[in-house]
Amino acid sequence: MRASVIVFPGSNCDRDAAVALQHAMNTSDAIGILGAKPKMVWHGDSELPDSDLILLPGGFSYGDYLRSGAMAAHSPIMREVVRRAKSGTPVLGICNGFQVLTEAGLLPGVLMRNATLRFICKDVSLRVERDDTAFTGHYKKDQVVRIPIAHKDGCYFADPGTLHLLENENRIAFRYCEADGAVTDVANPNGSSGNIAGIYSETGTVLGMMPHPERLIDPAQSGTDGAKMFSSLVETLH
Repeated sequence: MRASVIVFPGSNCDRDAAVALQHAMNTSDAIGILGAKPKMVWHGDSELPDSDLILLPGGFSYGDYLRSGAMAAHSPIMREVVRRAKSGTPVLGICNGFQVLTEAGLLPGVLMRNATLRFICKDVSLRVERDDTAFTGHYKKDQVVRIPIAHKDGCYFADPGTLHLLENENRIAFRYCEADGAVTDVANPNGSSGNIAGIYSETGTVLGMMPHPERLIDPAQSGTDGAKMFSSLVETLH
């Protein structure tokens, strides 16, 4: 699999994302799936390498000035990211990457300031809403996974019509939940509408999510719940 990780000024999870992808590729090598080392692509570039997956990592692009992701969405490389996404190349946006995807118009809604008005950094429980995409094929529908969050602007908001559309088109990827899978207000760390932690594009090929799966891919990180997202991508897109 060929993957490109976009690097913006202020990105701080780009290397983590590349390591997670490489880890999945190395693991998949054992069953005959080969992958090239992920390409790190600078935001100021205007061209992307041939890619089976484009990943927009977490961080604080441009220092979160104006709005989180607003300036990064207008970086030169994003014109090509948008073009590739519209032509069907899978795109994963994590945390700040999710914010960039909404600002670039590839996903609906907006990420607002947390309801607590505070930065939140902790592990949360997520319920997997779909297991039929390239991103979630190694999970099970309704499975509860533990994934870290680290954000101040993670409250997903959309108008009622958009939320209705997301529900009807089965485009919600993950919801914040209790350990038993119950979706409650208490389990919602940031005030997101409908406890939404991640959503898909109309085609299901673009995923934006606030939690960080790349931070739980190895037992040394105290868990491996995030690893299945990257192994699913590698085995589906190889």
